[in-house]
Amino acid sequence: CGGTRRDDSLRIGCALYTQDDTFISTVAQNLEWMVREAERETGRKITLFTADGRSSQATQLDQVDRFLARGCDVLLVNVVDRTAAAVIADKAEAEGVPLIFFNRQPVEEDIQRWDRIYYVGASARESGTLQGQLVLDAWREDREALDRNGDGVLQYVMLEGEPGHQDSLLRTEYSIKALTDGGVEVEKLANETANWNRAQAAARTAHCLEEFGNRIEAVFANNDDMALGAIDALADTPRERWPLIVGVDATAPAQEAVAAGQLYGTVHNDGRGQARAMLNLALALWAGEDPGEAVDLEEGHYVWLPYRPVTLENLEELRREQEETGPASY
Repeated sequence: CGGTRRDDSLRIGCALYTQDDTFISTVAQNLEWMVREAERETGRKITLFTADGRSSQATQLDQVDRFLARGCDVLLVNVVDRTAAAVIADKAEAEGVPLIFFNRQPVEEDIQRWDRIYYVGASARESGTLQGQLVLDAWREDREALDRNGDGVLQYVMLEGEPGHQDSLLRTEYSIKALTDGGVEVEKLANETANWNRAQAAARTAHCLEEFGNRIEAVFANNDDMALGAIDALADTPRERWPLIVGVDATAPAQEAVAAGQLYGTVHNDGRGQARAMLNLALALWAGEDPGEAVDLEEGHYVWLPYRPVTLENLEELRREQEETGPASY
């Protein structure tokens, strides 16, 4: 492994926590398209092996073992359980294979275990702050429309991703902090765990609608799939006025919901940028080049991509940018 093959080809093993996650699926699609593009540009063979962990850490560990047995030169891992990152890191180090975690951030100690371990992603704290800012702006622009009962307090429901995941924790905390720091008094009606899943979010939202009805003035969702689940539940129980709904990722279905006026806003998570950073980093590591010349590394291990808020006002601008960068933009 890692140099014993005779052919001059790059083999990349990409382990996903689940392809059911819309954002993760689009990152994988972007990566596949970019690999084909890089093959044409460099004239060298690049093989991308992609595996779906189906939300099982045991399954993903087996997949990592198979990637190493196949002689993969670089591993890309969207880890199922961040507490298992150390096990994966030790497997990669034992074989001398560089490891790039992405989107689901391991703890710093695991990233620091070896100098050829990296993380590519975006700051969950930033996404939470920007999501909260979207609601704060809406409150300041038309408080009467959002504060339906006129009590000066924003009543909300929070749809959270999986328990203990850093993105869930930080997006939940900092979205509300942006409001309270902006002087808005809030009342949490419910925190519902929906595990990033649209169907689960629809069921949780339907339950909240039964319990709280029109008292819900806003729905915060830790990702777009759950925001779309909230929209599904509201569509199934037609009402004259919907609460304001916000998500994170700016996936293609979420963009359609923004255009339709169902989703007030989302926060663009640059999946294409993450895929590009991972491939550039993998190519540099394979060629024995300085990875810091290929990507913007912080602290020698981290590549951070910026978020940006998306509403109806700037949706078309985002779409134009995505159309200009190729077919795998979302």
